[in-house]
Amino acid sequence: MPRVGVLALQGDFALHAELLRELGVDVQLVRRAAELESCQALVLPGGESTTLARLLDTQGLRDTVSDFVRRHPVLGTCAGCILLAAELEDAGGVEPLSRLDIRVRRNGFGRQVDSFEAPIVVEGVDPAAAPPVGSPVAFIRAPRITRVGESATVWGRWSGEVVAVREGTAAALTFHPEVIGDPSWHEAWLKSAGLLADRGSLDGLSGAF
Repeated sequence: MPRVGVLALQGDFALHAELLRELGVDVQLVRRAAELESCQALVLPGGESTTLARLLDTQGLRDTVSDFVRRHPVLGTCAGCILLAAELEDAGGVEPLSRLDIRVRRNGFGRQVDSFEAPIVVEGVDPAAAPPVGSPVAFIRAPRITRVGESATVWGRWSGEVVAVREGTAAALTFHPEVIGDPSWHEAWLKSAGLLADRGSLDGLSGAF
């Protein structure tokens, strides 16, 4: 059973932990550097990116997390996507971890009142084999991916816009599958990283990596 860390400084980390446990994963909530030592992967949850970035510094976690995400699988959602980016258009004091070759605009889809739910078109797989194609996810003060570099690959789109990317075993989503309670994206990421056995339910989506 893999042990996956979930950064638990702020944001919706509890929902991520729930989904991972549904998949049979051992979850470690990460608030201190030592708690990452036993983990094989890490989830950076949604939340408030400025607060998360500040807490990485004040808790003495930035260097440890930065080193970890370069050597291990990582999944970032919403604010986690912002933290993983190489470049921010409106940094607002946020220093990203530069793990993914993407540029991100914070709050690119608008304010809280502009939140919405929508299905995602998964790229590079047979749509019939990928449940998220017909399953909605939540966009809540979502960032926009405005550039995808050569080393990164588009994983999903909404209305033609890039909303999911991957680069090796690292992936970022501008939306929140955990709010809807859909574990498909977590499962595909873990399978492709070799951390979860293929149960045959998401062969197509896993192949997107």
